[in-house]
Amino acid sequence: MPSDLKRVSRALLSVSDKTGLVDFARALHARGIELVSTGGTHKSLSEAGLPVRDVSELTGFPEMMDGRVKTLHPAVHGGLLGIRANPEHQAAMLAHGIQPIDLLVVNLYPFEATVAAGKPYADCIENIDIGGPAMIRAAAKNHGDVAVVVDGADYAAVLDDLAQYDGSVTLTLRRRLAQKAYARTAAYDAAISNWLANELGEATPPFRALGGSIAEVMRYGENPHQSAAFYRTPENRPGVATARQVQGKQLSYNNINDTDAAYEAVAEFDPNRSAAVVIVKHANPCGVAEGASLREAYEKALRCDPVSAFGGIVAMNRPLDAEAAKAITEIFTEVIIAPDASEEAIAIVAAKKNLRLLLAGALPDPRAPGLTLRTVAGGFLAQNRDNAVVDAMDLNVVTKRAPTERELADLRFAFRVAKHVKSNAIVYARDLATVGIGAGQMSRVDSSRIAAWKAAEAAKAAGLPETLAKGSVVASDAFFPFADGLLAAAEAGATAVIQPGGSMRDDEVIKAADEAGLAMVFTGHRHFRH
Repeated sequence: MPSDLKRVSRALLSVSDKTGLVDFARALHARGIELVSTGGTHKSLSEAGLPVRDVSELTGFPEMMDGRVKTLHPAVHGGLLGIRANPEHQAAMLAHGIQPIDLLVVNLYPFEATVAAGKPYADCIENIDIGGPAMIRAAAKNHGDVAVVVDGADYAAVLDDLAQYDGSVTLTLRRRLAQKAYARTAAYDAAISNWLANELGEATPPFRALGGSIAEVMRYGENPHQSAAFYRTPENRPGVATARQVQGKQLSYNNINDTDAAYEAVAEFDPNRSAAVVIVKHANPCGVAEGASLREAYEKALRCDPVSAFGGIVAMNRPLDAEAAKAITEIFTEVIIAPDASEEAIAIVAAKKNLRLLLAGALPDPRAPGLTLRTVAGGFLAQNRDNAVVDAMDLNVVTKRAPTERELADLRFAFRVAKHVKSNAIVYARDLATVGIGAGQMSRVDSSRIAAWKAAEAAKAAGLPETLAKGSVVASDAFFPFADGLLAAAEAGATAVIQPGGSMRDDEVIKAADEAGLAMVFTGHRHFRH
C-alpha cells in the first residue's frame, strides 16, 4: 500500500463541459464524498437527484456580477491551499471555519470555442474564466494534499484510485493531474493573449505564449530514436489537424508534416475554376497540376516525377471521386487528403488497408492571416503566415517581349507552386502542370539545373522524344542574383519567367532574358520557404 495516499472527503465541482459529470459525481457520492458545486453544475447535479451543497454555503456570499464572483474567496482557496500537515495552516483553517477541499473538478469556460465560432468581442470577453484558473492553480500547487481534474478523460483514473485505495488517491496520480492542470491553464491563457494581440493588430507582442492539447502520441518523430506527439492549437484552420481519418494506419510524424504541406499547397488552386492535385514527398511538391477532372490533374502531376511520387502524399482541392481514387491506388501512396470523398471512392481506397484517407471538410484559405513558428536554440521564431497570392499581385513585364496568354496562365500557376517549394525553388510548368521542380539547393542555378534534369527524366519515363521543359515557363521563389540560373532555364527550353525581381543585377538579368528571347515578369513578392 503506498504511503502517500490522501483520502478524499470533499469535492468541489464546477465545469462548463458537463460530459460524464453526473456519473462521476454519483460515483463520488457512493463513496461518501461530500459534493460542493456552483451555478449550472449545481443545477445539473441537483436535477440528477444528488445531494450537493452550493459554494455560497462555504463562502457566505452569493454568486454575484453575473457569476463573475463566486469562488474567489478564502473559504474556497484556503480549503484548496491549506497544507494538511502544517499546524499553522490547520490552526488558520480551524479559526476561520475553512473546510478542506480534497478534490477539485474544473473545466474552463469555452473561450477557444467562442473565438473559433466567430462570436463578438464582448462574448469572447465573457468567456474568459477567472475563478476556474485560480482554483486550478491553487489545487495544483497543493497537489501534495489535493487532486485536481481539468479533463473529463481523467474521471476514470480518479475513480480507479478511489476504488483501489479505499477512497484515497496516490501522489503519482496527483502529480500527473497537477502537471496537466498547469498545462491547461497555460494553453488557455495563451489562447486569450494571442486573441487579444490579434484584436490589437499586434504582430510582435512583448511576450508570446503558446499552447495546445495533445491529439496523438506518435510512434516516433522524424527518426525512430526521437519521441514525438501531435498537438492541436485553437486555430480552426482546415487541414490535417481537423481532418477525419476514414481509414489506414496511424499517421507518422513525417506523414503529418508532409500532408500539411500538400494540403496547404493545393488550397492555392480555386476548386471553382479547376480540379487540382498536389503530390508531395518530404515536404516538397514533386508534381502539381490542374485539370478538367481530378483524374486528369493527378495524371498530369504524376508525369512530372513518377519516381518521387512513389510513397508520397496526394492532396486535392475537390472531393475525391472514384476515377481519381482508381488512378491514385495504382501506385504505393502513403496518404490521400481531400475536402470530402464519394462513397464509391472510399470503397476503392479501402482495398488498400494501409493507405490513410483524410477528409478535412474544407480547404484552408491561402489569404487568411495566421502564425508560423520554428524553434531555435534558446527560443523560437514567430512570423505571419505567407498569405500573399499571385492573383492579387501586379505582374510587371520587364522584357521586350510580353508573355502570351498561355504563358501568363502558366506563369501564375508556376508561382503558386513555387510558394510551397523549399528555397532555393525553381519550378518549370506547362499547360497548368509542373514538368520539373528544383528544391532546397544552396544556389539557384543548381535548382535550375536540377529542375531541367527532372523535366528530361520525366520525358524519358513517359517515352517522349524531348524534354518536358521545352516550351515551358519558369518560376523562381526569389530573384535571380545572376543571369546564370535564368540562362539554364532558357537552355532547357523555357520561354517565359516569373520572379520577384529586386536584385542589384536586375538589369543584367533582364538583358540576358531579352537576348534569349524570353518573356519575363516581376511580382515584387518573394516566397522564401526554408
